[in-house]
Amino acid sequence: MGRLIVEQVVTADGYTQDTDGGIDFFIADAIVSGDDREQLVMMQSVDAIVLGATTYRMFSEYWPNVTPDAEPVAEPINRLPKHVVSNTLDRAPWGDDEAEVERGDGVESVRALKERYPGDLIVWGSLTLVDDLFAAGVVDVLRLRIVPRLLGAGRSIAPASIGLTGLELTGSQVHPGGQVTLQYAVA
Repeated sequence: MGRLIVEQVVTADGYTQDTDGGIDFFIADAIVSGDDREQLVMMQSVDAIVLGATTYRMFSEYWPNVTPDAEPVAEPINRLPKHVVSNTLDRAPWGDDEAEVERGDGVESVRALKERYPGDLIVWGSLTLVDDLFAAGVVDVLRLRIVPRLLGAGRSIAPASIGLTGLELTGSQVHPGGQVTLQYAVA
């Protein structure tokens, strides 16, 4: 069975969203771009993508229209099977394709997907789902793409209810523009 990888873009002070729920802190300056080599290597072990409904909506508006020439990571993102954990969506169109909608309990849906795929699953964003996955002890790897910005307030990477969770650093990468990727095994 593969691993469940959670990857989040966070500010240097640990926020994934500003106080209004926005992510302009990394979109406006195009900080998360330009060096996809490490991301492409990580994606080689991924068999499927899992998204919550809000992140799915953002991704489905952008990624199906991006070519690998513009962003090399678009190729695996568009090729890999996608699963949207949602009890509100009936369908999940993805360009000319369709993502599968996983209904019911999000944690149980992800556990079933881990059994279904021999390789890794990756979850991007999807903060409510990720909170539940951490609380249930389902996350195997946490990847933080840290952007050189301070917000001072907003949505933290982890809810207060998560409690103490041990992490073991398994990799790090410094990118142009000051971004850093840290990869942790979740203890």
